[in-house]
Amino acid sequence: MAEILLDSDVIIAWLRGYDPFAELVPRLLEEGYVLAWTPVSVAEIFAGARKGEENQLENLFLVLEAPNLSPEIGRKAGNYLNAFSRSHGVELGDALIAAAAYANGIPLWTLNRKHYPMKEIRFFSPPG
Repeated sequence: MAEILLDSDVIIAWLRGYDPFAELVPRLLEEGYVLAWTPVSVAEIFAGARKGEENQLENLFLVLEAPNLSPEIGRKAGNYLNAFSRSHGVELGDALIAAAAYANGIPLWTLNRKHYPMKEIRFFSPPG
């Protein structure tokens, strides 16, 4: 079964009903993709929640999987920060998301690839 790790920006675009995400994410789920998010994205999504979105956000826990963040992922994220924080402005959240994608072998779907300059990260590109 194919997996995709969703970055926070993709989740927000989907939740807010932006095209093409409002149509594409449900289609991927119907096709059997496993869509995942990290605890970093959970925190970012809940921190930016608008009034009235609470039920919709709680339903995400029914749809999205969460890979564990292990000490090895923390170490990898630290290496990413060491390598890219000054040169590319990589922050802790992005480093953890990138490390989770790498460690779990899951392609990352993001709207801002410049946050992820790591050459070993695989990216998901939606069809079309």
